Amino acid sequence: MARVLVGVKRVIDYAVKVRVKPDKTGVVTQGVKHSMNPFDEIAVEEAVKLKEKKLAEEVIAVSVGPAQSQEVIRTALAMGADRGVHVEIPAAEYELLQPIHVSKILAKLALDEKADLVILGKQAIDDDANQTAQMTAAVLDWPQGTFCNKIEKTDAGLTITREIDGGLETIKTKIPAVLSADLRLNTPRYATLPNIMKAKKKPLKKITAKDLGVDTSPRIEVVSVEDPPVRQAGATVADVDALVAKLKEGGHI
Repeated sequence: MARVLVGVKRVIDYAVKVRVKPDKTGVVTQGVKHSMNPFDEIAVEEAVKLKEKKLAEEVIAVSVGPAQSQEVIRTALAMGADRGVHVEIPAAEYELLQPIHVSKILAKLALDEKADLVILGKQAIDDDANQTAQMTAAVLDWPQGTFCNKIEKTDAGLTITREIDGGLETIKTKIPAVLSADLRLNTPRYATLPNIMKAKKKPLKKITAKDLGVDTSPRIEVVSVEDPPVRQAGATVADVDALVAKLKEGGHI
């Protein structure tokens, strides 16, 4: 494999309590800590491991989003990626950017960069869409291996162990392919200070979706974003008859 393309997304940090805007048009992002999507960290780690095993020659980190997205590209470079590509989307447009748009951008980049493998996190923790890897494979007409628990290189291509509801499934696929990383694929390394400093000198190219010929016009309109309903307090009942009465009173039976 010559090149591995890895997608990285900047999301609100997993430890932050998300707050809905007063006008209910979205969530508060100003002044809120952001970081790389955890599943994308796993994807970067796997790509870097492939390079360390001499199974890949170059790892390219790609992020689609506003100017701040360069932060997560630099993190990926500090973890071991060789260069970065930032597809800049204005903040106003980014709120309505969908997986279909990102998939078309990644597919075009995969072809332009002559990538042999595209590795993405299985989903982003902000929208939980779990669509980008599948759509990217469809746009490219490449085989896909989703929810990867283990990836092994073979002479014929790849042997992939997938996490499914019933346990684990093993599949074989040819290269080029699109993969999505699941939680147990690996444990991402921490970016050390020397590598963070080195990452500042690694190349990072900035382009736009228009440069790639991809239309990012909104396909949806956000009507309202609501907080999840507050869980009601429980109550203690004296006996079964009281329990049944309570359930009837609440319209549950």
